[in-house]
Amino acid sequence: MAKFFKYFPKTPYAIENNEIDYVTNILSKVSFEKDFRENSVVYYEYLVSDGETPDVIAHKIYGSSERHWIILLLNETLNPQFDWPLSEYSLRKYIDLKYQSAEYANNSTESAGTSWAQSNVKNYYRVETKTNVILNETISIEKTSLTQNDYINLTSSSSNYTLQDGTNIKIDVTKETLTYYNYEVEENENKRSIKILKPEFVSAVENEFEGAFA
Repeated sequence: MAKFFKYFPKTPYAIENNEIDYVTNILSKVSFEKDFRENSVVYYEYLVSDGETPDVIAHKIYGSSERHWIILLLNETLNPQFDWPLSEYSLRKYIDLKYQSAEYANNSTESAGTSWAQSNVKNYYRVETKTNVILNETISIEKTSLTQNDYINLTSSSSNYTLQDGTNIKIDVTKETLTYYNYEVEENENKRSIKILKPEFVSAVENEFEGAFA
């Protein structure tokens, strides 16, 4: 991170005896333009493995952990502590602490938060699955949020239809729930897919970044 901040401008800061020192202005802000971040020519998709951190990935791909700021900026990761996927161990600790609160379990004993999150439902869904009967291939899966009462009253069903082109379609309607625990797991998994700036563009980005504070 030191290399990242060395480009930042200095700002006067009053210290003891009314002396003035110049410190790095860490409140300065830079970011990639939206068009650049969405240009598939300059990046590729990457799946973060359990426990991988931005500096580990930067060292593996760019040869220097100091370039982790490029990964964070490209993915608009403002808070690496929570915007970055947690390791399996850290996620379990996070869930347990979060759901121990009075708003949920109201119990500070060990694993009380985890037990509550695993036992309580956050979301209810109606799931409609369309299948091509002849090919035995799933055409689409549509998930719709329900209230708890609508979920209770929903009855699973299965219907067959023949389209004008002769295609036989089967529509299955089922219902499912999502616990608070699985919700947190899904949210964490969704953070694993990130963008990686292709190595050939790194030098240009570093030069542009340095020039922004020149």
